[in-house]
Amino acid sequence: MATAAEWIEGARPRTLPNAIAPVLAGTGAAASIDGALWWKAILALLVSLALIIGVNYANDYSDGIRGTDDERVGPLRLVGSKLASPTAVRTAAVLSLSIGAVAGLVLAATTAWWLVLIGALCLAGAWYYTGGSKPYGYSGFGEVAVFVFFGLIAVLGTQYVQALRVDWVGLLLAIGVGVFSSAVLVANNLRDIPTDTESGKVTLAVKLGDARTRTLHLALLVAPFVISLALIARTPWALAGLLALPLAVRANAPVRTGKGGLELIPALRDSGLALLAWSALSALAVGLG
Repeated sequence: MATAAEWIEGARPRTLPNAIAPVLAGTGAAASIDGALWWKAILALLVSLALIIGVNYANDYSDGIRGTDDERVGPLRLVGSKLASPTAVRTAAVLSLSIGAVAGLVLAATTAWWLVLIGALCLAGAWYYTGGSKPYGYSGFGEVAVFVFFGLIAVLGTQYVQALRVDWVGLLLAIGVGVFSSAVLVANNLRDIPTDTESGKVTLAVKLGDARTRTLHLALLVAPFVISLALIARTPWALAGLLALPLAVRANAPVRTGKGGLELIPALRDSGLALLAWSALSALAVGLG
């Protein structure tokens, strides 16, 4: 029987910046066009957090029953370590996704009902990442999905439900958050190349190989800071995003120095922290600027 602490670890708290950052960025983008609404921002945050926790439990369940997590290098997995039954973890995933769905329905009801279709797409994306007979996360599309769901949809959706429109600032922030979020997954999948290869999980990192995956991680961490320069067209305060650069450098350090296995866990953690810092600073800059 898993303890409360093990259930919390199974929710993968290191990935929570991926849920918080797009709401910060989207709210900043909404504020930049005088459309920020605090209660809708809170609902959007609830949706984002519930979805990422739900997808993490869903991945734990699906990978666990396939045997992908039998030889884990990284953090705890509930099913793979046999600390919780597959049924219990699946129930946790469904409960988390349901909370996100309810909060999303409230946002749709107070904004536009077509957002229900976007929400349904997000729920399907969460489950079929590693679930179903042909999970797309096993075919190298995980980073693309993260870019779309936790970048484009999450940031622009947050901006839209508050301001009732999106603009180029929101789009640039969405791209920045999306590539940062993808960098978190790249760091995770780089660490898991040996075990994923053995279990037949063909991630993008497995396809690219070790060296090119390390190059990809660097490129993804650089891109948001280029976007900070582009955002000067809205406000010179956008340069505040560059203050997150030391975190990005630290995040890439284990990757560029050839670390592997458990030594890559700081790269995942620090990529998430860099994402959160860049999003918060950029949101504040465009929102106030």
